[in-house]
Amino acid sequence: QVQLVESGGGLVQAGGSLRLSCAASGIIFSRTVVGWYRQAPGKQRELVAVIINAERTMYADSVKGRFTISRDNGKNTVYLQMNSLKPEDTAVYYCNSRIYDMEYWGKGTLVTVSS
Repeated sequence: QVQLVESGGGLVQAGGSLRLSCAASGIIFSRTVVGWYRQAPGKQRELVAVIINAERTMYADSVKGRFTISRDNGKNTVYLQMNSLKPEDTAVYYCNSRIYDMEYWGKGTLVTVSS
């Protein structure tokens, strides 16, 4: 059974930093494409960052230069380092893993950025 568990969310002031973690079990993360998504209240879920391999990453324009996605294959974990946080970054952040036609989601972790 595949499980993705996000952690690291919380309340932070604007300009602050948080590091989210997504720990996987039942799947080898390094063999999948892993993405972080977020969903703010009243808005659709949107892609924040994707890591395809150690060298290839992609970011939404809104977070470029502020967020960094990385993976630790030994820990089967993917991280999202979030710096210079803004109130508009407030959302539930979800981890997603895709391999072939299979897709898995975590339950999310809430990030709240106060102004």
